[in-house]
Amino acid sequence: MFCLAPYLSLFVHESYSKLKRIDPALPALLSADAEAIVARSRHSLKLFEDNRRGIEGQLAYFRDEISPAHADRFLNNTWLKAARSLETDLGLYSYDGRIISTTHAATFHLGFDPVALLEEGSGPNLQSVYEEYGRYFRGLGARTDSGAKTFVSHLDPMRFDQRDNDVRSTKYYGRVFNGKGTPDINRLLMVFRGLMNFVDSMVGLGADANEVEYTVFKIRFLTLYQVLGSLQMLHDERPGDLTTQSTRLIEKVTGTWSASLILDRSAKPLRNTLMHYNLDSRVDLARVDATQPLFGLVPIYFPSHDAASFVEAVDSCIEDTASVIEEWATA
Repeated sequence: MFCLAPYLSLFVHESYSKLKRIDPALPALLSADAEAIVARSRHSLKLFEDNRRGIEGQLAYFRDEISPAHADRFLNNTWLKAARSLETDLGLYSYDGRIISTTHAATFHLGFDPVALLEEGSGPNLQSVYEEYGRYFRGLGARTDSGAKTFVSHLDPMRFDQRDNDVRSTKYYGRVFNGKGTPDINRLLMVFRGLMNFVDSMVGLGADANEVEYTVFKIRFLTLYQVLGSLQMLHDERPGDLTTQSTRLIEKVTGTWSASLILDRSAKPLRNTLMHYNLDSRVDLARVDATQPLFGLVPIYFPSHDAASFVEAVDSCIEDTASVIEEWATA
C-alpha cells in the first residue's frame, strides 16, 4: 500500500480533474479533506521537479516536518534513560531483500500531515480516506473480483520482511549514499531507492514480455522519468554538496544511452500524456490508435522506436538505474 499510494492518487487526481472539466456541475465525488490528501500524494511523485518546493523545499519538508514527527512519536518514550539510545524512529520495508519504502517515504507519499498520520488513533481517519478512494474507483467501474492476473497477484508474501527492520534515522542516514555530512540529501535519495526497487522488483511481475500493459508501463516510466530528472537536477544544482563518488555514480546513472533517451526533451510530451492524460497539441489525432500498444504514441514521440523497442529501452534503464542506486546506497 505504501508503494502504490502515490500512483492510486495520480489516477484519482487526474481522472477527477478531467471529469470536473467535462461536467462542471458534477456532484463532489471526494470530500475536501480527501481531495487535498490525494493532491499532495500525487504531487509527491514529482520529487525534486516539484515546482512548488524544488530541491530545497523537499529537503526542508523531510528535515523540518517528516523527521521531527517520527522522532517526537517514537523517541524518548522509554522511562529508563540509559535505554533511549536503543530506540528507533525509522522503519525499513523490503521485498526480496531490497528496500522498497521507509516510514519517512511512506509518510511523504501518503499525503497526510505527518504529525496527524503518526498520532495514536489515526487509523480510522486513514481508513476513511482510503474508503473514499475505493468508492471513487468503484464509481468508475473498477472491480477487485475480476480474476485478472496483475503484478500484485504475483507477489510472494514470503518475500516481504518477515520481521521488523527498524533503525535510528540519524545513524542510518549518516551511512548511506552521500555520507554523514548530508543527511537531508540522503533522506530523499532513500525515497528514490525505494521507488526504483519497487518498479524493478515488483511492478511487472508476471507480465507477458510480448505485451505492453498500459498501467504497468505508466507506473514504471513515470517513476524512472522523475528519478532520473531529479538526479540530474541534484547533480546540476547542488554539485558542492556531492562527494566525488556521488557525482560519479549519478553520471553513471544518467549517462547511459537509455537514460539519455528518457532525459531528452522529446520524452516530456509522453510523460505529460501519461501523467495528465493530455495529448500534446502537436499530435495528429489521426495517428492515435486505441487498438495499438500505448495508443500508438511511441512512434509519434520517438520516430526511431516502436512500442516494443521503447519498452525494452525503459526496462533496461530501470534495471540499470536501480542497480547503480543500490550500489551508491551501500558503497
